Amino acid sequence: MIPELLAPAGNMEKAVAAVTYGADALYLAGKSFGMRASAGNFDEQELRKILEFAHQRGVRVYVTVNTFPHNDLIRELPGYLEFLQELGVDALIVADPGVLRLGRQWAPRVPLHLSTQANTVNIEAARFWCDQGVARLVLARELDRVEIEEIATAVSAETEIFVHGAMCMAYSGRCLLSRFLTGRDANQGACAQSCRWRYSVVEEQRPGEYIPISQEPEGTYLFNSKDLRLMEYLPDVIATGVDSLKIEGRMKSVYYVAVVVRAYRAALDAWAAGPDTYQLQPQWLQELDRVSHRPYYPGFFVGEQDGIHDSSASYQSARNFVGVVESYDSERGEVVVNVRNHIDPGVSLEIVQPRASVVTLRADKMSGPADPNKQVRMPSPPVKALSMVRTTAGDSR
Repeated sequence: MIPELLAPAGNMEKAVAAVTYGADALYLAGKSFGMRASAGNFDEQELRKILEFAHQRGVRVYVTVNTFPHNDLIRELPGYLEFLQELGVDALIVADPGVLRLGRQWAPRVPLHLSTQANTVNIEAARFWCDQGVARLVLARELDRVEIEEIATAVSAETEIFVHGAMCMAYSGRCLLSRFLTGRDANQGACAQSCRWRYSVVEEQRPGEYIPISQEPEGTYLFNSKDLRLMEYLPDVIATGVDSLKIEGRMKSVYYVAVVVRAYRAALDAWAAGPDTYQLQPQWLQELDRVSHRPYYPGFFVGEQDGIHDSSASYQSARNFVGVVESYDSERGEVVVNVRNHIDPGVSLEIVQPRASVVTLRADKMSGPADPNKQVRMPSPPVKALSMVRTTAGDSR
């Protein structure tokens, strides 16, 4: 049995894309108590809508309630928990012991998943949380594969690990840097990503004189981490016995969600079809290079890593995301594209379809200016709705 593929959903569009491209489950937040307060997130009506959409397709929905609320906020939590239970969500993701306790009291029918921010790094901690009624442990990101397997086989609860996406210099995401520098508390869902900023040294007696820490003229990104990618280690990941593989990225684009889910779905399906004959396909890695990312590394899965630090703040991408297919007009042989980034006439396009092959064409005979937030038509072979449209890097304005 292959692990669940768990995808991020920062808003409705991303949630629908994740389901369409092959996710087994979604994790998302309401308007309160989620660790990504600046993601679009879901109001009550949207929560009802995405639950109906996902459940009709056999996809589970987990709602994050994983901030560390102070007294003034935690008093508001019981009513929200009751509401989520009434909706029929498939699990609550919690980190704070008080939230866990209230979850058991006010949403007793909803399974509780323990967030990575609870920093579960050993068997005894895992057993403790199982005793508190936790149904799934989202293990700390600082574990290697031996430690992951030991915990997965020692406890009755399910286990989940991150396999792709942004990492953090703080321990499994527990960080105060943003709050100190901006007043935005990362542990309340308002992280300003201060670890991605450029830093220099200032000597106390020389205010205003900034001294680079390295020879790079733009400064040094002291706290900036690389991105996690475990695609290359997928058979070893599955062998640990974990139940769920999690993709980070609720604040990433719909294109990012679609392409990353599509790649991991293809790999997991290939492994399920024949574990003994499974081979890593170069196109899966190539697709992961075609989304915006920092340099990849395997995290702590293969042991302690010296290479977590990324000395620049630049993102890499071998493609430029330019639009989403709204529909295909079979009578006219045209694709209808909602434009996200300008498309120059005549550029080469790739249309990435959900669970189907990539279609290539040129942006010829467009119905009008292909500017952001506009809709254009162009001749195309048949393609699926919600396909992602991209150019090669440098081919769009």
